[in-house]
This record gives sequence, C-alpha cells and structure tokens, in this order.
Amino acid sequence: MRPRLDSSVFDLPVQELRRGYLSDVYFWRQKVVLERNNIHPDVTMQLFQKKDAIICGVDEAIAVLKVASGFYTDYSRAYTLFDRLMEIKKQSRHSFLSNKQEYIDWVQQKVEVSQELDSLWVNGFSDLKVEALFDGDRISPYETVMLIRGNASLFAHLETIYLGILARRTRIATNVRRVVEAANGKTVLYFPARFDHWAIQGGDGYAAHIGGAAGVSTDAQGEWWGAGASGTIPHALIASLGGDTVRATTLFNQTYPEANLVALVDFDNDCVETSLQCARAMGSKLWGVRLDTSENLVDKSIVPVMGTFKPTGVNPKLIELTRKALDREGFSHVRIVASGGFNPERIAAFEAAGVPVDAYGVGSYLMQGSFDYTADIVHVNGEPLAKFGRKYNANPRLVAI
Repeated sequence: MRPRLDSSVFDLPVQELRRGYLSDVYFWRQKVVLERNNIHPDVTMQLFQKKDAIICGVDEAIAVLKVASGFYTDYSRAYTLFDRLMEIKKQSRHSFLSNKQEYIDWVQQKVEVSQELDSLWVNGFSDLKVEALFDGDRISPYETVMLIRGNASLFAHLETIYLGILARRTRIATNVRRVVEAANGKTVLYFPARFDHWAIQGGDGYAAHIGGAAGVSTDAQGEWWGAGASGTIPHALIASLGGDTVRATTLFNQTYPEANLVALVDFDNDCVETSLQCARAMGSKLWGVRLDTSENLVDKSIVPVMGTFKPTGVNPKLIELTRKALDREGFSHVRIVASGGFNPERIAAFEAAGVPVDAYGVGSYLMQGSFDYTADIVHVNGEPLAKFGRKYNANPRLVAI
C-alpha cells in the first residue's frame, strides 16, 4: 500500500479554491443556493471513470478537500476581500520588474488580506468522510475510485477541481505505465515538458513517477517525489559550439562531471560516426549516446543498406549499426538511448525484434488521450438517490482517509 502524500506537498491556491474562482460557476452557485436556504443534505458523492487505467491524483484531490471544504461566516465581506486579493496580485505582478519596494508592499498586503480571509473561513473537512484508492492502483471502467460523504454544501464548489486533477494525473500515469510495460524492463525517460504548459510540471512529473518513469527532465517534475532532473546534451548547445558534437560532449562533461554523460549524436545526421567520435574522445566517461533522428530524414549510415525496411528516423537498423560499430571498437559499455516519436506500439515492436536499445526517451505521446472522471451523488440523507442510469457502486478496495 503506497503512503499518501502530505497535503503540504501541493502548492495549492487556497483562497481561489475556497471562493470557487477556479471552479465551474454552477458548482459555486449550487453551494450558495444550499447555504442561503439553510439546506444541508448529507450526501454520498461517487467518483469513477470509464477506462482501464492507472489512477493518479488521489492524494492531490484529497488535499484540495482538506484545505477548501467549508464555508465563509460572512460572504459579503469575503467577496470584497477576495476581489481585493485578486487586484493586489495583479498589481504585484505589474510592479515586480518596475519597482521592487512597491512589489514588497503589495506582497505584504496580500498576506494581510489572505489572513483576514482565513479568519472568515470555517474548515469543514473534519465533517466529511472520504474513502479512496491509492495513486498507482490499476482501475477498471466504472470502478468507484473515491467516495465523499457529508454535507453537500461544504464541498459542492470543488467538483471541477478534484475531477480535473484526477483526469490529468491519471492520463499521464497510464500513458507512462503503457510505455514502461512495452519497454520490457528497459529504462523509460519522461521527456514531454516542452509539449505543455510549464505550470503543470510538478504534478505531471509525479504522475510519471507513479507510472514507472525512471527519470524526468526538469527539477519541477521531480519535486513531489524527491528526485532531480536528468538530461542529455541539447542540439542547441552543439549548434552554439559550431556544430561540434565532440566538443559539446567534452565541455558538458567538464561542467557536469557528476552527471551521466550521454552524447546526442544525430546533429550531423550520421549517428554511427558521431557515436564513435564521442566514444573515442570520452572513453569510459561516456555513459551513452542518444539517437534522435527526425522521422523525415534518412541517416547517412542507412543509405548503403536501404532495401526492405522503413529507413527514416530512429529505426531498428540504425540502432543495430550503431551498436555493432561501438562494440567493434571496444565501447560495449556505451548505452544506446532512442528518442523521437516513440509510443507503446513502436517500443513493443522494437522489443519484439530484439533491437539493442538500453533506454527510451518518450515525449509527446505521454500527453495524449483522455481519462475523464465523473462525480455523482448516489445517496441523499441515507437513502439511494441518483441521476437516472447511475447508482451506488460499492468498492471494497477503498480505504478511509
């Protein structure tokens, strides 16, 4: 059983969550309608999704419930303060580059307004009962993954938030797990940071870890689970050094001697020769070479042997030629990392054919697909009551929070 992450791990926008600022407005309005009319039904909210998947985002969703379930004692005052908080945040962003002292003053005001908002908030999480699966659990279509029981007005405004968290994190974890399983024990490196917004890196990196990725490319992606970033030499460094891959590899090693030295060898579209040049220059220091040939190009070393196979991109023959060339010159310790358009099907085909790849770098595939979650009230005041077609679905695997 995986330990749950502490709520302090997540950098949650607490005031925005409590006010419903990030929620679909109808959920906030539901909360207000219930409270203004003194209606506080005891409900069971049931969460599920419709695919075989690896669940992730559970601990984050629980953290949201912990900090943002509840109510304001004075809504009129809370609205005024929250609007003021949003204005302060805008002004502080504006002054950050132009007037540092003014920025500090705005930050102090932000703290003061947040504290006053806190004084108006009554936390309601202790009045809720939550049962849930664990991040990393394998789930089936329509399986109940979480139950939230208690006064509906305490958490009605949070449905958008916890469903979105689960959908996003489950997508990443499931995609990574599919790649990891296809890789048959080989190392999988998580490389999709450039394909999505920077703000989601922390949670996505954690989801990749849950899915089984062995490494991530940004420090933010490793923050939640205590890992650092790892990465190879970028094409941009090679270009900045006049297209000299060997020099780039040498300088990288001199600057970061503690890092696994992986040379990026496709800059000149001659992976075999460039791999050998780097291996000769670096010897035992060279941990590996990464092949990242564009899917629209044919590597120079492939041209003489073209025939019955698809010659473009990082193909099995290119990997084999690189492996044989390295072994022939005594560089059998140098590992081969393959990247560029890999997905579970392509990796599985490489593994079935015994292609000598040591690690796969996977990027854009890991962001694809959707794993949408649904939340339904299925009990009200102890009696079954649900939207037509939905009903309570007990799950003995759920564990109380």
